[in-house]
Amino acid sequence: MNTVVSADGTAIAYSKVGQGPAVILVDGAMCYRAMGPAEPLAKLLADSYTVYTYDRRGRGDSGDTAPYAVEREVEDLDALIKEAGGGVFLYGISSGAVLACDAAARLGGIRKLAVYEPPFVVDGTHAPRPDDYLDKMDAMIAQDRRGDAVTTFMKTVGVPGFVVAIMKLTPNFKKLKGVAHTLPYDFRVLGDTGRGQPLNAARWAGAQLPALVMDGGKSPQYMRNGAKALSQALPGADYRTLPGQTHLLKPEAVAPVLKEFFV
Repeated sequence: MNTVVSADGTAIAYSKVGQGPAVILVDGAMCYRAMGPAEPLAKLLADSYTVYTYDRRGRGDSGDTAPYAVEREVEDLDALIKEAGGGVFLYGISSGAVLACDAAARLGGIRKLAVYEPPFVVDGTHAPRPDDYLDKMDAMIAQDRRGDAVTTFMKTVGVPGFVVAIMKLTPNFKKLKGVAHTLPYDFRVLGDTGRGQPLNAARWAGAQLPALVMDGGKSPQYMRNGAKALSQALPGADYRTLPGQTHLLKPEAVAPVLKEFFV
C-alpha cells in the first residue's frame, strides 16, 4: 500500500496504475478504492496515463484526523498532486466533483479539470435540502446509527425505498455503514449548494484552467441543471452530456471522453 502524508499529518492511502501523464480520480460519497467506480475507470485509462486512485480521509486505508474541515481534504489532494510530480489532470464525480473544483480553485499543479454531476440543487426542479439536514446527519453518526445515516442518504439522493430495503440485506451494506461517518464530510464539501438557489461563482473564481463539466442524458433534471450551472460558474468550462448515462456513470462511457479531453 502506498501512502502520502497530508499537511496535518494524516496518512492518505493511494494506488497507481499505468504509464504516462498523471491523472487523479476523486470519489464521491462513501466510495473508496475497494468500493466504487474509480478502480474500474483507472484500468480503462491506464493505457494512456499514470492513474492515481486514493481513499479520501476516513475511508479505506486512509487516516481521519479530527476535526474535519474541507480544507484538509484539499490539502490531501495537494499532497497527492505533489507526489505525482505536479502537472496533473484531475477528475471528480458527484461530491468528489465539488471537492475537485475547490482544489482547482485553490491549488497549483492541475493542468485540466473534468467533473461529472455535482449533486447541486440550483432551482425548483428538486426540493432543497432541509436546513437541519447536516445537524441530523451529525446526530445519527454521534449516536452510532450508521445504518440510519446510510438509508437517509440513499433516500435523499432518490434511491427508491424498496431498493434501499433490498440493499440492507446485502453484504455491501456493511461496507457502506463502515464509511457512514464520512457522509457529513461530503455535505460539508457541498456547503450551501443544495438550497435551490443559483451557485456562488466566486467560490471557484480561482479555477483558471481548462475544465469540462459532464452530466448524463438519463439523469434527473435537477442534477443536469446543477451541472449546467457549474459549467457556467467555472471560468473557461465546457459542458457535455453523455447520452444514456445516469448518476451511476459507467466507466466505459466516460473513459474515452477523458482521454479526448486530457491531452
